[in-house]
Amino acid sequence: MSNVVVNVSSDLLWAITRNNSSYIVKRGVGNERVTFSKEPLNLTNKHSRKHSGLVNEKAVGVQANENGGVTLITKKSHEKYGSKPASLYDTTAFSKNKSQRKTYAAIVNRVAKKHYRPDLRQEAVARASAIKRSQRPVKATPASKPRGVKAKAAAEKA
Repeated sequence: MSNVVVNVSSDLLWAITRNNSSYIVKRGVGNERVTFSKEPLNLTNKHSRKHSGLVNEKAVGVQANENGGVTLITKKSHEKYGSKPASLYDTTAFSKNKSQRKTYAAIVNRVAKKHYRPDLRQEAVARASAIKRSQRPVKATPASKPRGVKAKAAAEKA
């Protein structure tokens, strides 16, 4: 038995999974209804063909590391790695100690400048920025200071 890679059009895959996918999440009521996607390689979480990580041959995903930082996940070509699911994804980890500029520049180099998916460059950097922002420690809000003569006098009485 030989390892034969079956080539299926991404348009056909989208037609099949567009309405039937376990990753679909619908929110809202009536005309306000919006459809999202929980796919791991979907940068914007929009349920669309452009952002779908299952359908596109080359997809990009950005996720948080366990120890702080960001991981860039890219999907390799189905022609070479279609019969090897374990090596279908390429991951690049950026530590939490690496500067934000260097992290974003590395993501841009990987996604756009190497002609991988230049249309997803801005979304990948925005996702990495949101993850890095969420990993910052929360600062305590300082106590408000009384301003003005009346406020200071009322604060001294209390």
